Amino acid sequence: EVSLVESGGGLVQAGGSLRLSCAASGFTFDDYAIGWFRQAPGKEREAVSCISSRVGSTDYADSVKGRFTISSDNAKNTVYLQMNSLKTEDTAVYYCAAMRGWMITINTTFYEYDYWGQGTHVTVSS
Repeated sequence: EVSLVESGGGLVQAGGSLRLSCAASGFTFDDYAIGWFRQAPGKEREAVSCISSRVGSTDYADSVKGRFTISSDNAKNTVYLQMNSLKTEDTAVYYCAAMRGWMITINTTFYEYDYWGQGTHVTVSS
Protein backbone atom coordinates (compact mmCIF):
# COMPACT_ATOMS: atom_id res chain seq x y z
CA GLU A 1 0.00 0.00 0.00
CA VAL A 2 1.34 3.39 -1.00
CA SER A 3 1.89 5.82 1.82
CA LEU A 4 3.36 9.29 2.21
CA VAL A 5 3.51 10.53 5.78
CA GLU A 6 4.49 14.08 6.62
CA SER A 7 5.78 15.08 10.03
CA GLY A 8 7.62 17.91 11.70
CA GLY A 9 5.02 20.62 11.54
CA GLY A 10 4.14 22.77 14.50
CA LEU A 11 4.03 26.26 15.93
CA VAL A 12 7.09 28.45 15.60
CA GLN A 13 7.82 32.13 15.94
CA ALA A 14 8.73 34.22 12.94
CA GLY A 15 12.42 33.86 12.20
CA GLY A 16 12.48 30.33 13.53
CA SER A 17 13.05 27.01 11.80
CA LEU A 18 11.30 23.72 11.25
CA ARG A 19 12.25 20.58 9.40
CA LEU A 20 9.50 18.65 7.70
CA SER A 21 9.85 15.00 6.79
CA CYS A 22 8.06 12.98 4.16
CA ALA A 23 8.37 9.24 4.68
CA ALA A 24 7.42 7.16 1.66
CA SER A 25 6.52 3.51 1.37
CA GLY A 26 4.74 1.15 -0.99
CA PHE A 27 6.48 2.22 -4.18
CA THR A 28 9.97 2.27 -5.64
CA PHE A 29 11.25 5.50 -4.20
CA ASP A 30 14.05 5.93 -6.74
CA ASP A 31 11.54 5.97 -9.59
CA TYR A 32 9.71 8.99 -8.23
CA ALA A 33 10.30 12.68 -7.78
CA ILE A 34 8.95 14.32 -4.66
CA GLY A 35 7.36 17.70 -4.27
CA TRP A 36 6.27 19.81 -1.34
CA PHE A 37 3.14 21.88 -1.61
CA ARG A 38 1.34 24.09 0.85
CA GLN A 39 -2.14 25.45 1.22
CA ALA A 40 -3.08 28.31 3.46
CA PRO A 41 -6.69 28.90 4.54
CA GLY A 42 -8.65 30.46 1.73
CA LYS A 43 -5.79 30.16 -0.72
CA GLU A 44 -4.93 27.81 -3.53
CA ARG A 45 -2.40 25.04 -3.15
CA GLU A 46 1.02 26.17 -4.23
CA ALA A 47 4.23 24.35 -4.99
CA VAL A 48 7.03 25.05 -2.55
CA SER A 49 9.88 22.81 -3.62
CA CYS A 50 10.67 19.59 -5.42
CA ILE A 51 13.47 17.12 -5.79
CA SER A 52 14.47 14.47 -8.24
CA SER A 53 17.21 12.65 -6.42
CA ARG A 54 17.76 10.32 -9.34
CA VAL A 55 19.04 13.18 -11.46
CA GLY A 56 20.16 15.39 -8.61
CA SER A 57 17.86 18.30 -9.29
CA THR A 58 15.97 20.56 -6.94
CA ASP A 59 13.73 23.54 -7.48
CA TYR A 60 12.06 26.14 -5.30
CA ALA A 61 9.30 28.69 -5.40
CA ASP A 62 10.63 32.23 -5.46
CA SER A 63 8.94 32.91 -2.14
CA VAL A 64 11.11 30.36 -0.33
CA LYS A 65 14.40 30.51 -2.20
CA GLY A 66 17.30 31.04 0.14
CA ARG A 67 15.21 30.04 3.15
CA PHE A 68 14.06 26.47 2.44
CA THR A 69 16.21 23.50 1.49
CA ILE A 70 14.93 20.21 0.17
CA SER A 71 16.93 17.01 0.50
CA SER A 72 16.46 13.30 0.15
CA ASP A 73 17.71 10.28 2.03
CA ASN A 74 17.06 7.45 -0.40
CA ALA A 75 18.21 4.84 2.12
CA LYS A 76 15.33 5.92 4.34
CA ASN A 77 12.86 6.70 1.54
CA THR A 78 12.46 10.10 3.11
CA VAL A 79 12.50 13.64 1.81
CA TYR A 80 13.11 16.60 4.08
CA LEU A 81 12.22 20.25 3.85
CA GLN A 82 14.38 22.42 6.06
CA MET A 83 12.61 25.71 6.59
CA ASN A 84 14.58 28.62 8.02
CA SER A 85 13.78 32.27 8.60
CA LEU A 86 10.11 31.44 8.69
CA LYS A 87 7.58 34.16 8.05
CA THR A 88 3.96 34.43 9.07
CA GLU A 89 3.02 34.00 5.42
CA ASP A 90 4.55 30.52 5.51
CA THR A 91 1.66 29.39 7.68
CA ALA A 92 -0.14 26.60 5.86
CA VAL A 93 -0.74 22.90 5.67
CA TYR A 94 2.26 21.34 3.97
CA TYR A 95 1.85 18.30 1.79
CA CYS A 96 4.36 16.06 0.10
CA ALA A 97 3.55 14.31 -3.12
CA ALA A 98 5.22 11.77 -5.38
CA MET A 99 5.33 11.81 -9.15
CA ARG A 100 6.58 8.89 -11.19
CA GLY A 101 9.49 10.02 -13.28
CA TRP A 102 12.48 12.27 -12.84
CA MET A 103 11.70 15.41 -14.82
CA ILE A 104 10.22 17.75 -12.29
CA THR A 105 10.29 21.48 -11.72
CA ILE A 106 8.50 23.90 -9.45
CA ASN A 107 6.06 24.43 -12.31
CA THR A 108 4.97 20.78 -12.31
CA THR A 109 1.29 21.05 -11.49
CA PHE A 110 -0.30 19.23 -8.61
CA TYR A 111 -2.46 17.02 -10.82
CA GLU A 112 0.66 15.49 -12.33
CA TYR A 113 1.54 13.93 -9.02
CA ASP A 114 0.48 10.36 -8.34
CA TYR A 115 0.41 10.12 -4.57
CA TRP A 116 -0.22 12.58 -1.74
CA GLY A 117 0.28 12.66 1.98
CA GLN A 118 -2.24 13.88 4.52
CA GLY A 119 -0.37 17.05 5.34
CA THR A 120 1.26 18.61 8.37
CA HIS A 121 0.33 21.97 9.84
CA VAL A 122 2.85 24.76 10.09
CA THR A 123 1.93 27.88 12.00
CA VAL A 124 4.30 30.81 12.18
CA SER A 125 3.43 33.42 14.78
CA SER A 126 4.54 37.03 14.75
